[in-house]
Amino acid sequence: MDCWNDMLKTIKAGTLRAGNARFAVVASQYNARYVDAMLEAAKAELKRAGAAEVQVVRVPGAYEIPVVAARLARTGSPHATRNTQYATRLSAIICLGVILRGQTVHAAHIGEAVSRALMEIQVQCEVPVIHEVLLLENEQQARARCLNPKRNRGREAAQTALAMARVMSGLA
Repeated sequence: MDCWNDMLKTIKAGTLRAGNARFAVVASQYNARYVDAMLEAAKAELKRAGAAEVQVVRVPGAYEIPVVAARLARTGSPHATRNTQYATRLSAIICLGVILRGQTVHAAHIGEAVSRALMEIQVQCEVPVIHEVLLLENEQQARARCLNPKRNRGREAAQTALAMARVMSGLA
């Protein structure tokens, strides 16, 4: 039994509306079973809220998420050049990935690097970057956080993105 599952909160139905908010989701292809479930939950929540646009960019693994998030934060589009000046600014970027610990410290190094990079991107670019790149002990924890509809972290990430889009638009 996983005692951490007892601490997981149930994700309630969201009430925030997206308005004209534009979102991007950067999702790892590694551990696809879990990440795909979070991605589908996030997209469904953003659709329910009436998001004007949701771009999805897939990357090979969690380590590759920050470089794409940085490009999106600067340009607002995966197809724009580096010199584009916030013409199509995103309301928030959701980053989804699952890192499972192994027998070495590699997973911890990846998790720390991704966390640090995502924090720096959102502060430097002033675009909310929702960090849902999970560093988990085992597949049981992944199932509980990614495959359980009542506790899906992708849905929770979308709700956080909606809330942050509202906060940031209120600061403009």
